[in-house]
Amino acid sequence: MRISRIPRRAVAAGAVLAVLLPLSACGDGGDGGGSTDASGKIEGKITFQTWNLKANFKPYFEGLVAEFEKKYPGTDVKWIDQPGEGYADKISADAAAGTLPDVVNVSPDLVAPLAKAGLALDLDKAAGKYEKEYLPGAWKSHQIPGTEGTYAFPWYLNTGPLFYNKRLFKDAGLDENKPPKTYDQLFDQALRLAERSDGKIATLANVPAIEDFGRYGVPLMNKEGTGFTFNDAKGVELLTKYKKLYDAKALDGQALTATPESTGKKFLTEAVAMNPGSALDLEKFKKDAPKLYKNIGITPQISNTGKDNMYVMGVMVNARTKQTPAAVAFAHFVTDAKHQMEFAEQVAIFPSTQGSLDDPYFTEQDGKEETRVRVAAAKSIRTAVNYTPVLFTEQMKVELRNSVAKALQGKESPKEALDNAVKNCDRLLKQS
Repeated sequence: MRISRIPRRAVAAGAVLAVLLPLSACGDGGDGGGSTDASGKIEGKITFQTWNLKANFKPYFEGLVAEFEKKYPGTDVKWIDQPGEGYADKISADAAAGTLPDVVNVSPDLVAPLAKAGLALDLDKAAGKYEKEYLPGAWKSHQIPGTEGTYAFPWYLNTGPLFYNKRLFKDAGLDENKPPKTYDQLFDQALRLAERSDGKIATLANVPAIEDFGRYGVPLMNKEGTGFTFNDAKGVELLTKYKKLYDAKALDGQALTATPESTGKKFLTEAVAMNPGSALDLEKFKKDAPKLYKNIGITPQISNTGKDNMYVMGVMVNARTKQTPAAVAFAHFVTDAKHQMEFAEQVAIFPSTQGSLDDPYFTEQDGKEETRVRVAAAKSIRTAVNYTPVLFTEQMKVELRNSVAKALQGKESPKEALDNAVKNCDRLLKQS
């Protein structure tokens, strides 16, 4: 998948798949049952599908395939790449037709309906010996609540720091070298900044999403995976505080309809004091907003749990593949420490393998701004969590966002809004 869009597009696709994947996929997959035994000879033809990666990384993947085929004579890997748009639709169609590739690039929310349909190989059974090679949190990211098993090898991880405008903090009488770390600190400083700028400067331009509830310490879903719980007292408390920010103009007035692009522009023009980002943004600041660049601050994500939010991509093996040993071997090959490290050196992502983040590439500064961000993000990703529940679809995100909007606008109380959001999300959960 195109790296720069992981947080947004990867999460959205699973929702589409959950809606489109037909129940008929739960049968034999249409291509004959596969085997969960990966211990046989590694040979035969398999197909490997990636998610919008060919345009920028064609040489890398062609080299990867050639290396695997050389290591395992008798194997033949056909690499195909699908566009970012419509990716879930394509997988749904393939799942229904029994033409799902042997090895597939997925996100956790996208793999959930495939696992429920019996189309994702349980790696705990077929490849459990590899689990120790990966970070515990990354391996668990492709597990489905209420279901036993792990349904994809963890591949690359991503997270990002929070950028803030030191000048705006200083002008408001705040310590520009002590940005907020917790939500209470954030709310306090945001209200002060709005007051001292006569409501002209908002600190945030985004309404709270499900990962914000997670970082605040709100329990999001029951352990059985049968219902959502983000409407508890702590969830109501968070939304109540956001309502206070909104009323005080500490939350940008256009936050209800904001997109990542629009919030980025707000930060770029110094109308907003804080915004999430990545190493790629620093070059943009330097080129397009030198005044902002001079005053840029970098801090970890706001969190009450002490853990940042993490995005995860994975590599799934089709449970119906006729070449289980080769498919499992290749999925592991793509995601082993050596090849994840090689990929990470080409693009701003992080390996999910044990020990990889100890490499000097992720720990040592060299004076470059992009390295500064990479080292900071690598440090936080060691303990980061994928807060978004695997079963939380895009439709559910819309329900939560709509409810949050009603609460901020005063149309419903925070408790009423979240109760309704949970009710609607639970209904969608049962339908899926």
